[in-house]
Formats: sequence, structure tokens, C-alpha cells
Amino acid sequence: MSLPAVATHVLHRHLRTVPPRAVSGEGVYLVDAQGRRYLDACGGAAVSCLGHGHPEVLAAMHRQIDQLAYAHTSFFTTEVAETLADQLVRTAPPGMSHVYFVSGGSEAMEAAMKLARQYFVETGEPERRHFIARKQSYHGNTLGVLAVGGNAWRRAPFAPLLVEATHVSPCYPYREQRGDETPEQYGL
Repeated sequence: MSLPAVATHVLHRHLRTVPPRAVSGEGVYLVDAQGRRYLDACGGAAVSCLGHGHPEVLAAMHRQIDQLAYAHTSFFTTEVAETLADQLVRTAPPGMSHVYFVSGGSEAMEAAMKLARQYFVETGEPERRHFIARKQSYHGNTLGVLAVGGNAWRRAPFAPLLVEATHVSPCYPYREQRGDETPEQYGL
């Protein structure tokens, strides 16, 4: 059940209705104000991949917030950031020696795009500025990642503001492979 849009001052993604109000989370479920449980199939690939209310996660969050809530990474580092970076580098493929922490997926994608651009500028190849992405992909909400996102209907209203990107078929032979293509041909 949705509330009328006038019942909120939050600018939701859909202007005619307001989504149910989530008041708590338990494992893989969200719970609304009426106590109804929803399987959280919208929490994202990494945003709430550990579920809601996991005691070990909550304890780690409490320990950190009690010690230090925030320190801007342009000016400070922290013990937890250094420890996590060490662990990630230790388990990463050879050649991966540094970690760049950001607050979410859109920011991570923007940083990756900027890093790719910076690399080619600094190596004397500034003409290399095109991005290739898969159709039907989703990378976030910012204009930069919207440009490489693969949903044309999401890009259309903002097309004049977006950088150029080429979109190729997704790895989805069930829907995308032509009848006259072998798996090898489709993979090319």
C-alpha cells in the first residue's frame, strides 16, 4: 500500500506514490510500520548484502562510531582503513597494491572512470576518452555513471549532458544470442 505523495516532503523516485515506510530490518527482511515483512530484494549487490541487524556487523559499527565517526580521507587516514587496505591488497591479484575507499557504488564508478581518463592523459594518449559498457547494466545515479549505464530509457532524459559511451550486448545468451550464432560467435 502506498501513501499519497502529498504525505511526504521526501522527493521519492516516483512522484505519484510514496513507498511503504521501512522501520526495521531482520536478516534478509525489511519490516514496515504495520509489521509486514518484505524480502529485501532491492538492497543492492553490496549495500545490504550481509543482511540487516547482524550482531557482528552491528558490534563492529558501534566500536568504530564510539572511537571515531569520520575523518576526511584527503587529510587523514585511520587504523581501520589501513587494516582493511592491507587485507584487500594481500588477497588481491598480483599488481594490485593500493586501495581507494569511497562511500558507495556511484562514487566508485566515477572514480574508476576518472582514473582511466587520468591514466591516458598522463601517458600521452588524451584522445582515448571513450567508454565501453554493457547494455542493461546499472552503475549508479550520477551523470558520469548514467552515461555508461546500459538502460537507454534511464539515459534518454539526460542525453545532452552525458559523455559518449558505446554499449555492447550483455553476457546473456538466453535472450541476446541469435539463433544462427554459436556460443563462441556470441562471445566475440
